[in-house]
Amino acid sequence: METIANKKNIWIINQYAMSPDHEVRVRHNMFARYLGELDYDVTVIGGSFFHNMNKSVDIGKGKFKIKEYGNQRFVHVRVNSYKGNGFKRKISFLIFHLNLILSAKRIIQNIGQVPNIVIYDNAAFPINAALYLQKRYHSKLIVEVRDLWPESIIVYKVAKSNNLLIRYLYYLEKNMYIKADSIIFTMEGGKDYIIEKGWDKQHGGSVNLDKVHHINNGVDLDVFDRNVQEKIIKDVDLDNPDSFKFVYTGSIRRANNLDLVLDAAKLVKNPKIQFLIWGDGDQLTRLKQRLKDEQIQNVIFKGKVGKHFVPGILHRADATFFVLENSPLFRFGLSLNKSFEYLAAGKPLLIIGDAAYSMIDEYKCGYHLRENSPEEFSKSVEQLVGLDSREYQALCENARDAAKKYDFKVLTDKLIELLECNSSP
Repeated sequence: METIANKKNIWIINQYAMSPDHEVRVRHNMFARYLGELDYDVTVIGGSFFHNMNKSVDIGKGKFKIKEYGNQRFVHVRVNSYKGNGFKRKISFLIFHLNLILSAKRIIQNIGQVPNIVIYDNAAFPINAALYLQKRYHSKLIVEVRDLWPESIIVYKVAKSNNLLIRYLYYLEKNMYIKADSIIFTMEGGKDYIIEKGWDKQHGGSVNLDKVHHINNGVDLDVFDRNVQEKIIKDVDLDNPDSFKFVYTGSIRRANNLDLVLDAAKLVKNPKIQFLIWGDGDQLTRLKQRLKDEQIQNVIFKGKVGKHFVPGILHRADATFFVLENSPLFRFGLSLNKSFEYLAAGKPLLIIGDAAYSMIDEYKCGYHLRENSPEEFSKSVEQLVGLDSREYQALCENARDAAKKYDFKVLTDKLIELLECNSSP
C-alpha cells in the first residue's frame, strides 16, 4: 500500500468496535467516517469477536486481519469468544492487547505509516497496547473515557474500594490519565471525577486538568432523517391519532427501571395516554406478566426491532422518555446513546432519575424529574399532555435544536480541534 505522507494517520483502538454492518455503538465508526472524508487516514482496531452478538470475524490463522468496509479500514485483532462477564471475557482483554502489541509492526507495514495519533477507548489493563504505541512509535495518545471503570465496579458493589485488585486498577487508570496527551470524557463531569479522586495537580496529583475535554455521544442526523423516511414500521398503536404516545426504545433490563413506568401508568387518569415500549431484555417476560396480573391497559410492549427502524418510531411519538437507575455515577453526567436519537426525533423528552449536567435543563426540551417517583412521573405525563400547542411545539423545536449540537459532524469538528492540537510539534 502506498504511503500517504501528507495525511495524519489515526488509529482508533476499541476492542468492542464492530464493522459498520454490525455496529450498534456507532461513535467510533462515525468519527472514522467523517475524519476519513477530510485529510485523515483512519484505522479502527477492534477484536475479532463481537461483544453480545456471539459472532466473530474469520481472520484465518494469523493474529489480525485488515478489512475494508466501503471507505473505512478495520483491523480485527484475534480474541477468544465468551459469554457474559466471566473469566473468559477478562482473558479476552489481555489477549486483545497482547496480540495488538505483537502485530503492531506488521499492521504498520500493511497500512504504510505509523500512527501519528492513537485514540484509545480507555480500560486500565496491565498489558496496554495504547501505551506501547505511544512509547514505541512516539504517537500522541488521546484517552477516551465512556465508562468510569473500575469506579462502576465499586458502585455496583461487585468489589470494595479497598480491595487490592481494585486499588491496582485505580492506579492503572490514573497512570493512563497522567501519560495521555489529551483525555476525552463523554460525560460532562469528567473533571469533577478526577478532582474527586484527588488526581489533579491542584490537589497534589499529577493529572493536568487542561488536557481534560468533553465530547459527548451523539447522533448522525443525516442517517436518522433518512431512516425516518425509508424505514417505516406499520403499527396500529403508533399511528392512532386519538392517543398521546410516550415512546421508549432500548434494552429492557433491571438497569432501565421500567417497573417505574408500570407503577406510574397505573396512576395516569387521562385515557388518551399510552406508553409504547420497543426492545428486549431479561425483564421483558416479568414485566409483561405484571401487565396481566395488575390489569395495566395503557402500557404495551412492542418487541424488538432493527436499529434502522428506531428513528421512524421515535418520529411518530408524541413524547419520549427513559428512566435512570439510582446510581451515583450519574453525578458526573449522562452519555446515553438513546437520548440523542430521542432529541433528533424533535419531541419532548422526559428523564426520570437523578443526574447532573442535564440536557433538559440546558436546552429546555422536556422535563427532568430527579426523584424516581411514580406519582411525580404520572403528574408530569399528564402535565405534558395538557400543554397548549404553542408550549408543546416549543419543546419539540428545542429538542431538535439540541440534537443539532450532538450531530456527529459537529462532534467530529470538536475532535479535530484536539487532533490538530496534539499533532502540533
